[in-house]
Amino acid sequence: MPVYDMLVDERLRMADLLEGLSPDQARTPSLCAGWTVHDVGAHLVTYLRFGQAKLYWAIVTTAANFDEYNRKLTAREARLSTVEVAGRLRRWAASKTTIPRAGFEPVLADIVLHDLDVRMPLGIERTIPEDRLHVVFQHLAERPSPGFSMGSRLHGLRLEAVDTGWSHGSGPAVRGEAEPLVLAMSGRPEGFDRLEGDGLDVLRERVTAAPPRTAGERMKAVVRQALNLH
Repeated sequence: MPVYDMLVDERLRMADLLEGLSPDQARTPSLCAGWTVHDVGAHLVTYLRFGQAKLYWAIVTTAANFDEYNRKLTAREARLSTVEVAGRLRRWAASKTTIPRAGFEPVLADIVLHDLDVRMPLGIERTIPEDRLHVVFQHLAERPSPGFSMGSRLHGLRLEAVDTGWSHGSGPAVRGEAEPLVLAMSGRPEGFDRLEGDGLDVLRERVTAAPPRTAGERMKAVVRQALNLH
């Protein structure tokens, strides 16, 4: 299935999930620090109506500080009810807005990770299709977009998804099933308990201790990504 089709399907699935939540479930803290399940849903609709020109404008006016920009946009959308958020996500599921010159991979990675952010605290089971997890794994391991703030988190480690056969890198291994592995790769410590390997403590320390990048560093990374520089 093309990545864009996976993305549309994931948005529709998330809309279904949000529509079925009780008020208490919507207020449950997600895996995203400071955000409830409802807030994550609100975040997912923030950029759907953006064009590329508006994204470039956001990059310039915020010095690529997308953390702050995301918080502002999410707070605005979060004033809607969870059902209204789900309706917008469904209505604009076919949006093709992406990070400039980055393709659909980072957008799919974002919603797949947020699917885990929402379902894990709620105890809602689902097996994410392997092709979607593979896109996320490859994106995070090979060339993550600036918004993921990966830094050198995965440097010198071998990542092994034992249920799929995917692997990347060399060095001390971090291994486990694909879902907890991509959680840990993306900086979510909730994946660590289901992983093993000589490199696990290294990854845990990096995720816990890595300082956030400065706005200037983020700007340089976004500009390099937009210009397709390696």
